[in-house]
Amino acid sequence: MRLRVPKHKLRADELRGKEVAELRKLLEDQRAELVTLRQKAAAGALESPARVREVRKNIARILTIMREKTASSQQAAKSEAS
Repeated sequence: MRLRVPKHKLRADELRGKEVAELRKLLEDQRAELVTLRQKAAAGALESPARVREVRKNIARILTIMREKTASSQQAAKSEAS
């Protein structure tokens, strides 16, 4: 199943509600879109240059939320072990 790539800014609170697997898939889709946008920019056929920046920021948001989830699960495991 392929997730639909949103054409808008992804909100952090929306991302925090998703599972890690969903975030990975969304990250993959956003990275693929960024490659496509860069190819269009190189060819001079880019419709919206601001979209490149938006996708890069979406990728950063996804990675940040994924790291938050990883850190919180590691912290929980550490507190249970002690």
